[in-house]
Formats: sequence, structure tokens, C-alpha cells
Amino acid sequence: MQRFPMTSEGAQALREELDRLKMIERPRIIQAIAEARAHGDLKENAEYHAAREQQGFTEGRIQDIESKLSSAHIIDVRAMPPGEKVIFGVTVDIINVDSEEAKTYQIVGDDEADIKRSKISVNSPMARALIGKVVGDVVSVQTPAGVVEYEIDAVRHV
Repeated sequence: MQRFPMTSEGAQALREELDRLKMIERPRIIQAIAEARAHGDLKENAEYHAAREQQGFTEGRIQDIESKLSSAHIIDVRAMPPGEKVIFGVTVDIINVDSEEAKTYQIVGDDEADIKRSKISVNSPMARALIGKVVGDVVSVQTPAGVVEYEIDAVRHV
């Protein structure tokens, strides 16, 4: 079975969502289905059909999360000795060589990526260019606007 990298924070967030779905959402949906059944004819009972659709979505999400957690290779970057090398899970400060614009990204698993929170997927072009490099290195990243060069300013194990 192929394993996929995931930060310990990402795994914890998935576990919390799984617990919420199993302990809160699932019983609420079962109750809604029971109440809708009590209204009679199921063919034209919109409440029943909506609850069943929600149940299908919830059960599918539960299976999806369980599958992701079972195939996850959970990496706690804080447990690793700090260094200047860019690896999975670290937070990287980079500076655009041309514009001097500074950016900060954390390299995370595919399911955790959220550009609004400055978390990029380990499989993104930016992360692939950064992985394995050290502070002071200049990396070239292919973007839609062309090749952009960034200098690695800092690597943090947060």
C-alpha cells in the first residue's frame, strides 16, 4: 500500500472531523430520517430524501477520512532536529530575487494544502523546487508568468 505524507496537525484535524461526523452528524441524520419516516409516504417526502442524501454524503466522507488516515505517513517535523534544509513539514521563508517580495509557506500533504493559510502541497511546483535545498540557495520555479527565482531565507521546524 502506498503511503502519503501528512503533518501531525493535518492528521489531528482529520481525526477531529471523523469524530464529529461519527458522534454528532451520524446520530443527527439518523434521527432526521426517523422523523421523516414518521410523516408517512416516503415517495414524496422531501425531508426523507434530503436526510438520506445527507447520510450518503456523510458516510462517504467518513470512509474517505478513514482511508486517508490508514494510508497516511504522519510526520511530526517538530520532533526532527532543526536544520537549514527544506524538508516536508517545514515552514520556509523565501524572497523573490527580482521584486524582493518575501513569502512564507509550510510544505504539507495534498489534503492539507490551503494557499490562503500559506500551506502548499508537497507535490506543488513551488514545493518540489524547494525540497532538498538549504538556506541561501536560489531556486527557479516555473509559473504561468514564466520562470521566477526565489532565495531561501529561512527554514523553521514549527
